[in-house]
Amino acid sequence: LKQQEKYREVLKKQQLKIVVGDFVEFDGGVISKILPKKTFIPRPSVANVDQIVVVSALKAPDLDFHQLNRYISLAKYYKIPVVLCFNKEDLGLEEDAQDKILSIYGALGYEIVFTSALEKKGIDAFRKLLKGKVSALCGNSGVGKSSLINTVSGFNLRTKEVSDKTGRGTHTTRHCELIEIEDRTLIVDTPGFSHLKFDFLLPSEIQKLFVEFKYKEFNCKFKDCLHIGEIGCGAEEIIKETPQERYDSYKKFVAEAKEYEENPFHILTLEEYVEIVCEQLTYLPKEIVLERLTGDGIASDLITPLWTIKNDTKP
Repeated sequence: LKQQEKYREVLKKQQLKIVVGDFVEFDGGVISKILPKKTFIPRPSVANVDQIVVVSALKAPDLDFHQLNRYISLAKYYKIPVVLCFNKEDLGLEEDAQDKILSIYGALGYEIVFTSALEKKGIDAFRKLLKGKVSALCGNSGVGKSSLINTVSGFNLRTKEVSDKTGRGTHTTRHCELIEIEDRTLIVDTPGFSHLKFDFLLPSEIQKLFVEFKYKEFNCKFKDCLHIGEIGCGAEEIIKETPQERYDSYKKFVAEAKEYEENPFHILTLEEYVEIVCEQLTYLPKEIVLERLTGDGIASDLITPLWTIKNDTKP
């Protein structure tokens, strides 16, 4: 108990909180220091991953290109390499489905593996992608993340079938967990997600998340053009070369960003604001965030244009 109290006091002084993947230093069997994070994802909170493995199901649930592009773009935003795993190959592929996936994502330089956790297909290639790295698995519920981990690790993580009624999976992973596959090879099993929005960026920033636009010369006379049907836009040829599945996602993400641009102020309670600050903007524990927001002085590093606080005490 005394060690736990000492641990909490050390973290409070550092104004930091531990997340899955953190490297720490010990002093007398008690954590004394959290080392700097080389990478960090706020939701779910995980640090120091070498790559993000986006797992998608070819069927059950059906392949969702918007969600796949969303995960890829978020990884790009957090500057973490991505590899793509398409699972449930045993359920069969639609005609030319594999060629379509390779033509879209292989052409962009992403490593791709097709697997069947049920029939153990593609598992050697999947294990090779993981070797010597810390990999965070992400993807919608029901795509088979836990089944893949069970296959490569020998673990018996809980899995659940996709609902026949909704066509969607249910969350079997409730928290982030580091799983050692072999020496220096670890997987971070993360909860499934169903909804992630780009309502924290400006529309002009979305283009940076699409690698196919990085080296293209748009020849557009408008510096602030979003290349979505604007009169006089000079990017028609480049847009024609962009796969429809990618361009549709680009337009969708820009629309989400426009919602933020047009209405950046959302009224929140102090408790809601503290929750968001802790999860998205800092590593500080809740009690320290609350103290800094309601105490003397201005905690300027905790204030963003995204939210205003509905509370009698203003920071």
